[in-house]
Amino acid sequence: MTPEEKLAKLGLSLPTLPTPIANYVPFRLDGKTIYLSGQGPRKPDGSYHIGKVGKDVTWEQAYQHARITGLGLLAAAKAAAGDLGRIEVVKLLGMVNAVPEFADQPKVINGCSDLFVEVLGERGRHARSAVGLGSLPNGMTVEIEAIMRIVG
Repeated sequence: MTPEEKLAKLGLSLPTLPTPIANYVPFRLDGKTIYLSGQGPRKPDGSYHIGKVGKDVTWEQAYQHARITGLGLLAAAKAAAGDLGRIEVVKLLGMVNAVPEFADQPKVINGCSDLFVEVLGERGRHARSAVGLGSLPNGMTVEIEAIMRIVG
């Protein structure tokens, strides 16, 4: 089953690649390595899921936001490689907009990590960091960047 077929089976689809809001590009290719710019949980209208995890948003809600962010990262990876079947995830940096006492950042970023494994199988497994921050752009709940590789 292809990654696109797995997405469809999950009832998911890739969003359109957003236009950067500043002076950067959505991804950069270096040989077979894809460096993906950080993305947040975009709603269909282009706005973001916002709030502080541990105050305005539960970790379970933020898990879903990380999953949405993962879809955006997959869309950028597909634009870079042309085919999700050629993608292998190497590393994620997950940032969570949280209150200082919140300590479940890994649970939140699992939303993205779990999606990658569901869609890409073993090629979705990756090294990862999950950190808490005092704020993120536009007040979004999570931001995730990734390094991926084109295989095959």
